[in-house]
Amino acid sequence: MGSGKNQKSSERPIRILLAKPAIDGHDRGIYVLARAFRDAGMEVIYPGLLPTPEEIINIAIDEDVDVIAISLLNGSHMTIFKKVMELLKKRHAEGDIAVVGGGTIPEADRPKLEKIGVTGNYGPGTPMNEIISHIRKRAEEARANKW
Repeated sequence: MGSGKNQKSSERPIRILLAKPAIDGHDRGIYVLARAFRDAGMEVIYPGLLPTPEEIINIAIDEDVDVIAISLLNGSHMTIFKKVMELLKKRHAEGDIAVVGGGTIPEADRPKLEKIGVTGNYGPGTPMNEIISHIRKRAEEARANKW
């Protein structure tokens, strides 16, 4: 499809990278999300299980994604999200790519993640339309920073 840098946001679907980093082999939910996002008209990129934060950022930048959606069920959310946000900043892509979280994230950690720029932080059972709506909102915010 070519680089989104030369296209207006309304001319291409939202591009979303789904990631399951760290040692987290629980991938059923990520496939449910991928299907729902595709059904909602988004382009989904899923590099498979266990990408490193560096790989996530490299793929996100190379694929010109609007949103990185990371799902974690193993308690490593504070470490992984912090590293992803640091790498986005280092690559000067902070703000150009939105980061949305999900998985088993304790309620007490959600404000900490919001403070560093990771939004959503949805848990199991969250209605899919709520997640999709949030992804669309964050994608538009990210695109406004790019163009």
